[in-house]
Amino acid sequence: MTFPSSEAQLRASLLGLAVGDALGVPVEFQSRPARRLDPVVTMREYGTHYQPAGTWSDDASLTFCLAEAIADGFSVAKAADYSRRWYYENFWTPHGRVFDIGITTREALSRLQSNPDLILAGGTDEYSNGNGALMRILPLAFYQPEAPLPERFALIREVSAVTHGHIRSAVACFLYLEVARHLRGGLTPAAAYAAMCQQAPAQLLELKIPAHEADKFERILSGRLPNVSDKAIDSGGYVMATLEASLWCLLRHETYAETVLAAVNLGDDTDTTGAVTGGLAGLYYGEAAIPPEWLQVLARCTDIEDLAHRVAKQAS
Repeated sequence: MTFPSSEAQLRASLLGLAVGDALGVPVEFQSRPARRLDPVVTMREYGTHYQPAGTWSDDASLTFCLAEAIADGFSVAKAADYSRRWYYENFWTPHGRVFDIGITTREALSRLQSNPDLILAGGTDEYSNGNGALMRILPLAFYQPEAPLPERFALIREVSAVTHGHIRSAVACFLYLEVARHLRGGLTPAAAYAAMCQQAPAQLLELKIPAHEADKFERILSGRLPNVSDKAIDSGGYVMATLEASLWCLLRHETYAETVLAAVNLGDDTDTTGAVTGGLAGLYYGEAAIPPEWLQVLARCTDIEDLAHRVAKQAS
């Protein structure tokens, strides 16, 4: 069996994430019943944020900021500063301006802007568990993937804490990246999920994750997630909801297009669910599986491809 190169995997992941994001942008905040009446089947224009077709949002922008930090010789400080520059200087925006940002992320980036020495600006309270770290974490799957578990988790926790400092957010990011790690190794989504479920309990013990926090992930780690009814899948902005929804979509569909459209058509936080799902689906199915008509209208597609090349070169 021939495995795709690291650069090919990264490129497919970034493009897959951006496409999933862009599919969701025009219908963000619209309900699941609305999507059932009028399902998204291809790229749309205008809608919620009045953007042209192929426009991605803060999800992809902040993912690209993290990837850019890796390409530029990684540090968490760089990742934080590039995220700040996105909001205040329009760095890595699709069309030169920011049009969407979550409240928790905005507050953290405001703290970064006010205090140049601050890096880990995310709050640590219960309300710091939105999906704003999960949505941008995927590039870490390509940065020092063979590092020992404690080092990998420490880095994930710091990158998460740039905007979201609660341990739950870090654990959600870690589990998501574990699935990505297994997909990179050639496992199918079902096998990657099974491996994550099998290994995670011991990993969380080794990482000394408090039991009351580890217990929050019981449904995900039970192995039952693919069998859960869609009525029990939340597609709002809570980090646990987005992690569950993205894995659920990945596990229940068999092509890139089916997977990301299922994510977007869950409704509510459509761009983030589409992005988080699309990153894993792109990684597994590959760039060739992304409908070319979607890539043709994707904002800054050539720049994304160049970014993937520069990250892969730095990581090699």
